[in-house]
Amino acid sequence: MFGKIEETICVNGMMCHHCEQTVEKACAEAGAKGKADKDAKTVTVSYNPKKVSREAIVAAICEAGFEAK
Repeated sequence: MFGKIEETICVNGMMCHHCEQTVEKACAEAGAKGKADKDAKTVTVSYNPKKVSREAIVAAICEAGFEAK
């Protein structure tokens, strides 16, 4: 995955599978691929830093109604 970054973002507020899907959709709309885990309260994202920033991904998750950092 040359040029891509993979990292984990803490996400509070996910309670169910639908919440995971909402977080993953927010990541996708921001330009990242995400795999959310409500039990771990995280989303693991893979993205190209030349196209999207970590801050933009976090902002998209927050706009979807979750607390991310």
